[in-house]
Amino acid sequence: MGHVSHGSEHDADVAARGPAEALTRRKIAWLIAFDLAAILIVAGLIALAVWQVHRRAYKLDLIARVEARVHAVPIPAPGPADWAGISAAADEYRRVTAMGEWLGDRSTLVKAVTELGEGYWVMTPLARDDGTTIFVNRGFVPATERDPASWQPPGPGPVTVTGLLRMPEPSGAFLRANDPASGRWYSRDVGAIAAARGLEKVAPYFIDAERASGERRLPVAGLTVIAFSNSHLVYALTWGALALMAAAGAIFVNLDLFRPGRSGRAGLREP
Repeated sequence: MGHVSHGSEHDADVAARGPAEALTRRKIAWLIAFDLAAILIVAGLIALAVWQVHRRAYKLDLIARVEARVHAVPIPAPGPADWAGISAAADEYRRVTAMGEWLGDRSTLVKAVTELGEGYWVMTPLARDDGTTIFVNRGFVPATERDPASWQPPGPGPVTVTGLLRMPEPSGAFLRANDPASGRWYSRDVGAIAAARGLEKVAPYFIDAERASGERRLPVAGLTVIAFSNSHLVYALTWGALALMAAAGAIFVNLDLFRPGRSGRAGLREP
């Protein structure tokens, strides 16, 4: 009888072990899938943090370059031979000078909001001796000063303009669409303004004119805002913290699953 009892216990143990081993295999498969997903998530978060670090380095370099350009000795505004190579990264906010004669009757008012309130930028073409034209943002006029008599340029005669080279602002997702037919302009799109004014050989940039010392007449020049958002360090730290949290969570799950006595707890039920 004793022998029969021992055999029965052995058979019961084998019978119980089969489902338990199957359950364990499923848990291991689930854990492997969980760990692979956790690795991908952590790697992705680390990649985002590293990318933000690189973006921060680029932004700091850009700010330094722009600061150097803004305070540099002005150079002649690029001519037609250099137009094809002009870019925002290499040339925007470069301090330049240009000589020519104002085409005051072809000025264009472009909607603007500045520290002085709502109004317009006065975009006036400057005709150069080589037959080309450069648009100059001569400055800001309040919305109450639409009368050209208050902001017409002096002339006739040659003038020299000093200011910052700026890239055009085509209307699009961030700026309201221009309406040339109605004379409503919301962006400083020099190509579209030139076409509306019948001008050819126009530079693919414009100049934000500097304010002359002691100048008080309209338009008010020198209102260029030079600001670059630089929150990349915060973003990098955020992504890095999330990566650490995700890694810590994955490690906790793995350690908890294989902790001695864990198999007998309800938490080990198949996911």
